[in-house]
Amino acid sequence: MNKDLLKLLDLSREDIYKILNTADQMKYSQKHHIPHDYLRGKTLAMIFEKNSTRTRVSFEVGMYQLGGHALFLSGKESQIGRGEPVEDTARVLSRYCDGIMIRTYAQEEVEALARCASIPVINGLTDFAHPCQVLADLMTVRERMARLEGLKLCFIGDGNNMANSLIVGGLKCGMDVSAACPEGYDPDPRVLDFAKTVDDARFTLCRDPREAAADADVVVTDVWASMGQEEEKEKRQKAFGGVYQVDGALMALAHPGAMVLHCLPAHRGEEISAEVFEAHAGEIFEEAENRLHAQKAVMYLLMGEKED
Repeated sequence: MNKDLLKLLDLSREDIYKILNTADQMKYSQKHHIPHDYLRGKTLAMIFEKNSTRTRVSFEVGMYQLGGHALFLSGKESQIGRGEPVEDTARVLSRYCDGIMIRTYAQEEVEALARCASIPVINGLTDFAHPCQVLADLMTVRERMARLEGLKLCFIGDGNNMANSLIVGGLKCGMDVSAACPEGYDPDPRVLDFAKTVDDARFTLCRDPREAAADADVVVTDVWASMGQEEEKEKRQKAFGGVYQVDGALMALAHPGAMVLHCLPAHRGEEISAEVFEAHAGEIFEEAENRLHAQKAVMYLLMGEKED
């Protein structure tokens, strides 16, 4: 693996499977009370310029379970939020800590942090990518379906960071991927360009959610307006409302026994109906739990394991 986890575009298929296999081991150890304090004495700096529940708790708890310590740094309360160049922050934290996790807006900020840091940098979320969440998603699918290759993954909604990372992660793992997005809300062009380069990949971008969901094994959705897009809420409701919702009628088109995933928080009655959410709550909250195990695997592989 590379020094950092910045986006799934940077990982090979073998890298992704190594993380997933390690995450399975982490989950087994945690469930069976097997000590796995591989990061004893190590510290993770966590920079939050975007608020979070799952990201903060899962990284903080994960570091504790690995024997290390997580240090919370709010963007508003640290010098990075007062104009200090991210490059300087990277060089300072590299002298104090063993790893950095950052949850922010611009992908370039994460990339700049990694270029100047001598320690691993983990992308906890940007507007472009959400690699840790999608690793947890892939882990959840493989747990339930026993495989990834050959399955059809469908995404319904905004072509946001989740869509970007799901397309990349799904295609790299041999899945067929379809996405239904309104006009003007497509995934990032870099991701669409990547999809064209994957040998034997079957990727479809369409406007009709019914077309995307047909025979899907996994249906994924996300909120119509992500954090930082609150001022677009009314505009987005007009673009998405009445069409881009995962409901019973849409699920009837998917493969029998299809999974539903949602990275949370969910707005019932908007991107997903309350009935579908509750019918698939077991999968959705297993997905949320798997953030912990997938991120522990990432931290261990980047901060603990030393390859020859």
